[in-house]
Amino acid sequence: MTETDLPRPVPTLLDLFLTYGKIGLIGFGGINAWARRVLVEEKRWLTDQEYAETLGLGQVLPGPNALNAAIMVGDRFHGTAGAIAAPGAMFGGPLVLLAGLAMLYDAYGELPTMRAVLAGVGAAAAGMVLGTAAKMTQKLKPPPMLLAVGLTALVAAGVFRVPLPYTVLGLAPFGIWAAWWANRTP
Repeated sequence: MTETDLPRPVPTLLDLFLTYGKIGLIGFGGINAWARRVLVEEKRWLTDQEYAETLGLGQVLPGPNALNAAIMVGDRFHGTAGAIAAPGAMFGGPLVLLAGLAMLYDAYGELPTMRAVLAGVGAAAAGMVLGTAAKMTQKLKPPPMLLAVGLTALVAAGVFRVPLPYTVLGLAPFGIWAAWWANRTP
């Protein structure tokens, strides 16, 4: 039995709100990594494939990808109310914490210890993003041509600093073709 064959729970609006509140509060520096863990592994509301598709669409739309994904997941389960509740909960708690941290940074940001803390947190966040990408790639097992498109996007954006809209527009036709080729029936 595959993960798509198992019955999956449907969250109530309150479950959706509380879960996205949790994601927002524990997702420092890598909210998509935590969102995937909670939505796919813990709650089983989405499959890996559904999460990857939602996040992928969220990344090519304007605005923060985590916000876009939260709106889409909220809408999927509870329409407009869910599309408001999920991102509202996800950003509400961190907004309060961020305001407090901003006041602390304003007062103590020039201290060498504070600079070291920020550098360490940044490195941990980068590691979480890379870890999530690796985990999704292993679970989804994309065909070699789609993997090549993904790696090309990584090199274009990460190494050559090609802006994301140009990377997406340039590689989308190849990605569409590679997906079609991989899914064709012989």
